[in-house]
Amino acid sequence: MNFTSIDYIIFIGYILGIVALGLYVSRDKKGHEKNSNDYFLAGNTLTWWAIGASLIAANISAEQIIGMSGSGMAGGLAIASYEWMAALTLIIVGKFFLPIFIEKKIYTIPEYIEKRYNTTLKTILAIFWIFLFVFVNLTTVMFLGAKALDTIMGNGDGTLLVPAMIGLALIAAAYSLYGG
Repeated sequence: MNFTSIDYIIFIGYILGIVALGLYVSRDKKGHEKNSNDYFLAGNTLTWWAIGASLIAANISAEQIIGMSGSGMAGGLAIASYEWMAALTLIIVGKFFLPIFIEKKIYTIPEYIEKRYNTTLKTILAIFWIFLFVFVNLTTVMFLGAKALDTIMGNGDGTLLVPAMIGLALIAAAYSLYGG
């Protein structure tokens, strides 16, 4: 299975459309200096449904789309319980904890740990989560995304894995650094 010209046009158009939408939504407003509130909380301008959608979208990646689909095929629908529970948990977080975090001007979990405990624990937690995210979660997600692209765009023999991982990393980094 190989991509045809129309497939490439749609794929590249989709990527460009998402990047353009992100750039448009996060454009600079005249007379406004961006700060961490703008980056982490969208300047407190999001509605409840947008926050909920953002929480769910932030938890969905190739890990869920590919990994859980494969696990569901192998072991049945029980694997979906993980995501059903995550949806319930996010509703509880959004309803009960998010208003407290916004009121206290807490943008991140390490910031909460610092206010609740101390700076040393915040630093330890932040370093731990960065390493865990980079070396466990991010590598898994990049590999699974590259595997999907290799299967769809190539012949599935692994020749596109490294270029696909580099491409995914560059697109994700550019999008995230700009505030997407």
